[in-house]
Amino acid sequence: MGFDRVCGAEFASRSMVLGRRGMAATSQPLATQVALDMLRRGGSAMDAAIAANALLGLVEPTGCGVGGDLFALVWDASEKALVGLNASGRSPRGLSLEALRERGITRMPERGPLSVSVPGAVDGWCTLHSRFGRLPFADLFAPAIEYGKSGFPVTQLIAHEWAENIKALAEFPGFLEVFAPGGAAPEEGDIFRNPALSETYRAIADGGRDAFYTGDIARTIASYLNENGGFLTVEDLASHHSDWVQPVSTSYRGCEVWELPPNGQGIAALQILNILEGYELAQLDRFGADFVHLFTEAKKLAFEDRARFYADPDFADVPVDALISREYAGQRRSLIDPLRAADRVASGNPALGRGDTVYLTTADEQGNMVSLIQSNYRGMGSGMTPPGLGFCLQNRGEMFSLADNHPNVYAPGKRPFHTIIPAFITRGGRPWVSFGVMGGAAQPQMHAQVVINLVDYGMNLQEAGDAARILHNGSSEPTGELMADGGSLSLERGYSPSTRTRLADMGHRLRYARGDFGGYQAIMRNDNGVYSGASESRKDGCAAGY
Repeated sequence: MGFDRVCGAEFASRSMVLGRRGMAATSQPLATQVALDMLRRGGSAMDAAIAANALLGLVEPTGCGVGGDLFALVWDASEKALVGLNASGRSPRGLSLEALRERGITRMPERGPLSVSVPGAVDGWCTLHSRFGRLPFADLFAPAIEYGKSGFPVTQLIAHEWAENIKALAEFPGFLEVFAPGGAAPEEGDIFRNPALSETYRAIADGGRDAFYTGDIARTIASYLNENGGFLTVEDLASHHSDWVQPVSTSYRGCEVWELPPNGQGIAALQILNILEGYELAQLDRFGADFVHLFTEAKKLAFEDRARFYADPDFADVPVDALISREYAGQRRSLIDPLRAADRVASGNPALGRGDTVYLTTADEQGNMVSLIQSNYRGMGSGMTPPGLGFCLQNRGEMFSLADNHPNVYAPGKRPFHTIIPAFITRGGRPWVSFGVMGGAAQPQMHAQVVINLVDYGMNLQEAGDAARILHNGSSEPTGELMADGGSLSLERGYSPSTRTRLADMGHRLRYARGDFGGYQAIMRNDNGVYSGASESRKDGCAAGY
C-alpha cells in the first residue's frame, strides 16, 4: 500500500534523494555538505559522520556538542556485521548518593553543576575512527575549525531553539559569553562565530583523545566545575572509555530491527514492535483510532518496563533477552483492552526474580553505513560552560533516580539512563535502513512508527518520516515518576476530527501537538547498491548523495 493511498500524501514533503557512491543525512545542511566532501575525498562513512558531528556541535549547539555523549551503530561491510558503540560518560566518582541527600536533594537537578557527567563524544569519535576511519583524524575537523573562525548563518529552527536556551541557561557562569556574546541569541540568518570552539577542535585534531581527557581542556573543565559547585575531576575525565557493545534485535514481519542495549532506551522500540506484531496492522487505517489506540497502549506497557528495569548494566541486572522475547510480548499484549485506554499499568516480570539531540547517518561506496546520535540532553545541556573552550557540558546526570534499590539509582562512576538511540534495520542479514529520530522519550515511539510505516504500510523512506506521528507523554520514568492517569496523547495534523473524538471516547486524554515529535534522518541501501536518503521535514537539515 503506497503512502498516497494511506493519507493522500499530506505529509510527503519531497521525494527521496538518490546516490550511487555515497549518502549523508543530517539535521543541518552545512553538516550534510561536509559529510559529502569527506566521502568524495575517499573518506569512509565514519569519517563523514565524525566530520558532520563536529560541525553540528558548532552550527547546532542546541542539540549536541563535545560536552555531550554519543552512541553509534555501524554496518561493517568487510565483516558483513553490525557493531555498536556506547560512548556515554559516567558520574563523578567523588559524589555519592549520601552526599546528594545531605544537600536536601530529592531529585537530580535539571541543570547546573550536579547534573554534569563525563562527556563521552570525543572518546567516541576517536574509538570509531581508529577502527573505521580512512582519512587522517585531523582532516575531519578542518571544516568545523574554519566555520568557527569565519562564521556560519544560523538556520530557522536552530535560531528559535537557541533563544529558548538563552532564557533557560543565562544564569550559569560563562554561558552567555559563548552563546550570546552580543547580549542576545543570534537570529535566523545572523552570522555566528565561535573561535574558542575552533581552538578546542584544533587541539583535538592535533592531540586526539588525550588532548581532551588528560590535557589543558580536562584541567579547565575540572577547575571550572570545582569553582562552581561541581564534582567532576581530571581523574574522572582521564579514566573515561567507550565500550563496544553487541547490538540487540527483534524480527518484525521478516525484518530485523536493531538497537543498542541499556543504559539507553532502544529496546523499548523493540518491545513496542513485539507487542504490535500480534495484530494485523496493515488491515487497520494507519491514521484511524484503532491503530492509534493499540500503538499507545503498547507504548505504555513498554515504558513501564523502561521505568523499572533500564539502567547501566555494570550496576544492574537488566534482563534484555527476556524483555524483548516473543513470550514476554505475548504476556504484555494480553493486557491491552482493545476498546479502552489504561490509566495505569504495571511493569512486567521478565524472569528477573524480583530532549534534544542530533541524529545523522552516512553511507559510503564500499557499503559501510553509520547510524549515529549525539546529544547534550536538554537543549544546550547543563549551562556549565568552561572558560575559553566554546562549549557547554551535558546534563545527563539529571536522568538518575534517587530512589533506594532502583536499578537506575545514582552511584559514583555510573552511567545514567540515556534517551538517545540510533537504529538500524536488516533484511536477510543484509543492511537495509540506517535511521534515527531525535527527541527524548519520543524516540522509541518514533522508531517503532517508522518501522511500521515502512513494513506494514509500504511507505517509502521519506514518506515514513514525514507521516503524521503519534506521541504519548506521561508514562512512568526511570527517574521515579509514576503514571496514574493514563498520560496524554498528542497527534500531529493528519489525524481527522472523528479519529480524535473516538480516541477521547475510549478514554485517551488528547492534547493538541504537545511535545517533541522528533527529528528523522535515514538512508536505505537498495538491492542494486543505490542509496536512498531522507531528511526530517520538521528540522532544518537535508539528505544529499552523489
